Amino acid sequence: MTLTVIGAGFGRTGTLSLKLALEELGFGPCYHMVETIARPEHDPMWLALATGKTRDWRPVLAGYASTVDWPGVMIWRELATAYPGAKIILTLRDPEDWYASASATIFDRMLEFDSVRDDPSAVDPVRRGHMEMINAVVVDNGFSGSLEKSHAIAVFNAHNEAVRRLVPRERLLVCEPSCGWEPLCEFLGAPVPAAPYPKANTTQEFRLRFPVKPAGKAS
Repeated sequence: MTLTVIGAGFGRTGTLSLKLALEELGFGPCYHMVETIARPEHDPMWLALATGKTRDWRPVLAGYASTVDWPGVMIWRELATAYPGAKIILTLRDPEDWYASASATIFDRMLEFDSVRDDPSAVDPVRRGHMEMINAVVVDNGFSGSLEKSHAIAVFNAHNEAVRRLVPRERLLVCEPSCGWEPLCEFLGAPVPAAPYPKANTTQEFRLRFPVKPAGKAS
């Protein structure tokens, strides 16, 4: 299956809501980090991509019509080149708000993993493999190993500026989670659904789905 939509926005910019919206509009299935929860066999493939051991993303994205969020955003340039007919969507958020949300969710999970990564008995093998993948994709590849606030925000801003600079205007939609259906549907040439635009994966929902465990506690 050919990708028709490529999300270039970092996680915590409304990407899960966008995944649900794209699928409702018929541009699915859409790959998002949540897909790796149900498909742990994908973790080694994304880890290999993040560490440069392979450059072939096709096996992991086979069967998907769109992709948003990490880990796909890690290779958004390669995907945009490989699928020149695909539309690019850059989801944005105020940088301070984005960092506060990421820090309370994704980054907290990384700190949890750091506290137990040297203790093989602290985390079950499947979860360990998943956390190793996320650490490689998000922390090492995405933020060069540092989640310090000023650095992370600088990376976030530079990434967004690069997408705007590199993608032709007619191929790019820049939007925030509050934009709703209208700009998305106009961009994709799809009718506006009667149902409200999806709202998913708030900070509270994320923390309920992925509770941060105290150091040394197995999941």
